Amino acid sequence: MEAPAYHIYPLGDRGLTIELGKDINATTNRQVHQLFRQLQHNPIQFVSDIIPAYSSVSIIYDTNAIKKAFPHELAFDYVKGQLIDRLNSLDTYETNHLIKHIPVCYDVSLAPDLKAVAAHAQISVEELIRIHTALVYTVYMIGFLPGFPYMASVDKKIQMPRKAQPQLIVPAGSVGIAGEQTGIYPLDSPGGWQLIGQTPLLLFDVALETPCLLEPGQQVQFNAISLAEFYAIKKEISA
Repeated sequence: MEAPAYHIYPLGDRGLTIELGKDINATTNRQVHQLFRQLQHNPIQFVSDIIPAYSSVSIIYDTNAIKKAFPHELAFDYVKGQLIDRLNSLDTYETNHLIKHIPVCYDVSLAPDLKAVAAHAQISVEELIRIHTALVYTVYMIGFLPGFPYMASVDKKIQMPRKAQPQLIVPAGSVGIAGEQTGIYPLDSPGGWQLIGQTPLLLFDVALETPCLLEPGQQVQFNAISLAEFYAIKKEISA
């Protein structure tokens, strides 16, 4: 396939970033995943980490090891050249079409901003829940916290900006909205997203071989559950 347009720039003296776009865009994000997979399957020597984001991929490398192996070449130029070679031979990336269903309780006791988001959208709480659960979202990236999925795109009717004043403690499992994004807090943490529900599932478990429940490129749909179902699932998971 034809290589996408790109811009490569240094990330300190031990890394670089390749930018494939500037927007939350499904096409650009697919290209990010294609490049990420290519770098996993055809790794660049001396690279220690690869970090995919919405529209870019950052690469961390061992500058000293590259200098020893290639004394007449700058580490940045070496990695950049290797990266461009792989960019020009991207494999087609097939999205995982299996939808991961996430149970979410939209009870106001677990959703402190539910009524405010409904009021902002000038719709009922029931309509807000219907809209939020109707769409299939794509996990664009994992970031902020281990296992935190940035998903898009939220229906324009229920989009709402982040809070002006972040909340000091957001409970793990909280489902939030921030503009056209929706996400799930995997751990108790500060946060500024509008909280409209909570899932009883664990988004991150360091004891598992694959600690993150979700991964970039995955498809997700939320299923509304009752408060009783929420606590029953939570009890079963913690047993």
